[in-house]
Amino acid sequence: MGILAINRPAVFLDRDGVLNALVVNPANGKMESPLTPDDVHLLDGVIPSLYRLQDAGYSLLLVSNQPNYALGKSSLDTLAAIHNRLVKEFIEAGIRFTRFSYCLHHPKGVVADYSGLCVCRKPSPWFLLRARDDFGYSLPNSWMIGDQPTDTQCGKAAGVRTIRIDSGTVLAGHNGAPAADYLVWQLPEAVEIILSHRKY
Repeated sequence: MGILAINRPAVFLDRDGVLNALVVNPANGKMESPLTPDDVHLLDGVIPSLYRLQDAGYSLLLVSNQPNYALGKSSLDTLAAIHNRLVKEFIEAGIRFTRFSYCLHHPKGVVADYSGLCVCRKPSPWFLLRARDDFGYSLPNSWMIGDQPTDTQCGKAAGVRTIRIDSGTVLAGHNGAPAADYLVWQLPEAVEIILSHRKY
C-alpha cells in the first residue's frame, strides 16, 4: 500500500432513500425499494452532490441490502435491471462509482440459497472492511451515509463517520441502535458536512 493510499477517503452510500426515491409496494402499502426499473428515480440534488464528493477526491461506493429476491418479491433479473438503470443514470451524468455492493440475503428469506444469516447484510461492516482491504481506504477519514439504523451501525462498526438521512421510513426492530454522528434531511446537506471536514 503506497503512501498516497494511507489517507485515501471514501464515501459509502446506501441506495434506497438516499440516492433514489422509495416507492409504495402495492402488495402491502409500505414504502420500499424500487420494484421495477421504471420505479428508479434519483432524488433531488443527488447528481450535483455526488459530483462534489467526486471532485473533492472521495471514492464513491454503494452498499445496500436488497433482499427482494430472497423474500420472493422479485426475480434476480429484475434486481439486475433496477441496478443497470441506476448505473446508466450515473454514467450519463459522469459519476464514477468504485464499487456497487449488494447483500441479497435475508434471515427470513424463502429462497434457500439466499436465506439465513450471512456475513454481508448490514449492520455487518463486511463490505466496508472488504473495500478497505481491496482499495486501501482510510476508514477513519471515510463516511457512511444511509437512512436506516443499520447503516449507522454498519458505519460505526467499520470505524467510519456516519450521517443518517431522515427518509421518513425506518425499518422496525432496531431500538437502541447508536445515533449517527449527524442527522440531515437530504444528501446535499450530508455533503456539506463531509466537505467541511475535508483535510486538504
